[in-house]
Amino acid sequence: MEKKYFSKLGLMYFIGAIIIYAVQLVGISIGNAVAPMYMADGSFATMSYMLPMYLIGYPIMIALIKRVPVAEGAIQKKKMTVGQWIVAFIMSFALVYIGNILGTVITTIIGVFKQSSVENPIVNVTMQLNMVTMLVFMVILAPIVEEFIFRKLLIDRASKYGEGLAIVLSGAMFGLFHANLNQFAFTFIMGCFYGFIYTRTRNVLHTILLHMLNNFMSSIVAMFVMEKSGFLELATAMETASVEELTNMVTANMGGIMLFFGYALILFVLVIIGVILLIVKRKKFVVNHTEEELPKGKRFSTVFLNVGMILFCGLMIVQIVMQLFA
Repeated sequence: MEKKYFSKLGLMYFIGAIIIYAVQLVGISIGNAVAPMYMADGSFATMSYMLPMYLIGYPIMIALIKRVPVAEGAIQKKKMTVGQWIVAFIMSFALVYIGNILGTVITTIIGVFKQSSVENPIVNVTMQLNMVTMLVFMVILAPIVEEFIFRKLLIDRASKYGEGLAIVLSGAMFGLFHANLNQFAFTFIMGCFYGFIYTRTRNVLHTILLHMLNNFMSSIVAMFVMEKSGFLELATAMETASVEELTNMVTANMGGIMLFFGYALILFVLVIIGVILLIVKRKKFVVNHTEEELPKGKRFSTVFLNVGMILFCGLMIVQIVMQLFA
C-alpha cells in the first residue's frame, strides 16, 4: 500500500517534469520562430521558456500532485519568532555556501577526469540576465513555486510515514529536479533544512521567505557587487595583461576592489556564524515519530524502488549526466 502511494506521488512529479520540459521547448521554438533577433538577448531568451513554465507547466504539475491524497497524520505546529527566523536564515546561508563549494569540488574533479570543465548552468543563465528578470524569476517566482511543490505538497503527503523520511525525500527530489550536479549538493542540503523548518511550523511562508533572501543574496547582490567592483573585467584581464597594466587597473579601481573584498568578508563571517550556530543548536534538529512511520530497513525500497519514483529520479539523473558530459 505504501509503495503504491509513493509510486503515484513520484509519477505525478515525473509527468509534471515532462510537461514543464515540453512547454519550455515550445516557448523556445516560438521565440526562435517569431522573434529570432531577440533570442540572442539572455533575458528575452530566458523569458521565452520561463513564462510558459510558470504560467502553464507548474500549475499543471501542482494540479497533478494534488490528485494524490494527503496522508493525514499527527501534525505538530510551532510558531517561529523573528529571532528564530534570522538564526534560521544565517544557518541556511552557511549550508547553501558549503553545499555550493562541495558541488564545485565534485564537478571540478569530474572535469579533471573527463579533461574538460563542467559548465555550471545556473552561472551561465545568471550572467545573461538583467536585474529585473533575475528579481522576478529567481528571487520571487522560483522560491514561491518550488517551496509550495517540494515542501508543502510533498511533505504534507509523506510526513505520515516519518518526518525524517519526508525531509530527506523533499531535499532529494528538490535537488534532483534542478537536473545538474553543480546545484544538486546545495539544493539537497537546503531542501532538507527547509523541510525541517516546514515540518516544525507547517507554514510554507517561512521557507519561501528564507529561499527568497538566499536567492537575493546569491543573485542580485552578488551580480551588483561583480558589476560595480569591476572584478570580472580584472579577472579577464589577468589572462593577457602585463603586470604593469594589472597594477594600473587595480590602482584605478581601488574602490571597486574594496567593495568586492568587503562583500567577500561579509559572506565569510555569515558562513562562520552559521556553522557555529549549526554546531551549537545541533541537538534541536530532532524529528518527531509517527504511528505509521516506515521501519528503517524498508524506507528506501518503499519510497524509491517503485515505478513512479524510478521514472522521476531516472529522468533527472539522465539530465544530470547529460549536463556533465555536454
